[in-house]
Amino acid sequence: MEAIVVESPPPPKSPETERPRLNNYALACALLASTNSILLGYDIGVMSGAVLYIRENLKISKTQVEILVGVLNVCSLLGSLASGKTSDQIGRRYTIVLAATTFIVGALLMGLAPSFPFLMAGRIIAGIGVGYSLMIAPVYTAEISPAMTRGFLTSLPEVFIVFGILLGYIVNYALSGLPQHINWRLMLGLAAIPSLLIGIGVTAMPETPRWLVMRGKIDNAKRVLIKISDSTEEAEFRLAEIIKAASASSSNDVWHGQGVWKELLLRPSRPVIRMLIAAVGINFFMQASGNDAVIYYCPEVFKAAGIHNKRTLFGVNVIMGCSKAFFVLISALYLDRFGRRPLLLLGSAGMTVSLVVLGSGSMVLDHSNTKPVWAIVLGIIAVCGFVSFFSIGLGPITWVYSSEIFPLRLRAQGSGLAISVNRLVSGLVSMTFLTLAEKITFGGVFFMLAGIMVIGTLFFYLVMPETKGKTLEEIGALFEDKAKPIDNARPMTQM
Repeated sequence: MEAIVVESPPPPKSPETERPRLNNYALACALLASTNSILLGYDIGVMSGAVLYIRENLKISKTQVEILVGVLNVCSLLGSLASGKTSDQIGRRYTIVLAATTFIVGALLMGLAPSFPFLMAGRIIAGIGVGYSLMIAPVYTAEISPAMTRGFLTSLPEVFIVFGILLGYIVNYALSGLPQHINWRLMLGLAAIPSLLIGIGVTAMPETPRWLVMRGKIDNAKRVLIKISDSTEEAEFRLAEIIKAASASSSNDVWHGQGVWKELLLRPSRPVIRMLIAAVGINFFMQASGNDAVIYYCPEVFKAAGIHNKRTLFGVNVIMGCSKAFFVLISALYLDRFGRRPLLLLGSAGMTVSLVVLGSGSMVLDHSNTKPVWAIVLGIIAVCGFVSFFSIGLGPITWVYSSEIFPLRLRAQGSGLAISVNRLVSGLVSMTFLTLAEKITFGGVFFMLAGIMVIGTLFFYLVMPETKGKTLEEIGALFEDKAKPIDNARPMTQM
């Protein structure tokens, strides 16, 4: 990209910080991009019920069940790692199309699978598509959003994940009465329909102005900025800020994402190391909390607690899904008012308490032959509390942080690296959850997860800065050696 010198306009504050109202075009783009995340949510929700029928129909072992459930998350690691480079080369928008297309193939293979190996092949392909979608949806949304509403818009992927989970639960409940050799295939194969609609709908979206600037397409970037800004003055200000950031981080050649891995891993600067610690850390604790595993295996947990009717088990799942959906909407709506840190710390502390209560209830059930109703009800309440606090804090805020703390040049691939850790940990936890429960009981697993969340809460308090209301170009200053605390952000120089 040719070096371009553009003087920033004189006002001390950007126009976008003076008008914190939601831009309708930016909202429409964020909604379209975020619908891609419904794919993971639907798989998590529907697989929690489908696996009960798969196990009976295909006569597979508990270990095969763990592998089947966890392989999607492990393979999504490959998609997350590849997505950063892909989105830098072909653009954010077409990467979303690629994610949806890959998931369509995987969903069709799963729905038509005549045997366990075919089912595994479908899960592997679908996992790669999930990895792409998890990285690109927040990055696209962050790059298209004004600073004052970026928290809300960038949390939309988690909103769609949660609604995907709820949709999966409802489909489980609706199809549970069909013969077991048909119902699970329909449950998994129906995911191809939203994937197709997403792939078509995304083609109407614009490319992000930041990617366009990095490719030297300044006029195209300005046209997009005019649509997602409240005035031409604001668009010009944002364009000047983006060009300044792009010029500082790029060579004179047209940029295709080259040299980023060296800058991230081989020769990282101190600020980049701090960004990596923050991004990788929050993604690690998001999945080390056991959220995905609890959702995948919730029917198994309550089956062990004494609930054996499958429709009742799916009904508990629907209650849990409604709870998640309600609280993720609350978090998204208030994220730009209260900030990232308060909601993250509240959610993490609440998850810790919920896991302790869930572990206590499970211990009572493990050591009781009568399975007291009060302990089962306590377990249901604790699970709903756990997923609700996750939806308040770690759920949406992980995607927000991952997509906004890296500078423009490193954003896609840095975010992809952090999310690949997310998927790896999710896969490992999902693939060992039932085995661990056999060794130390469900109660023991929940107490272990509670201990992990205590450590996670301390990590968030010490490491994660407040980014509310700042432009993507301003956030980098929070990680510089001489950065001072701004808006209750903790100084990162202590790391």
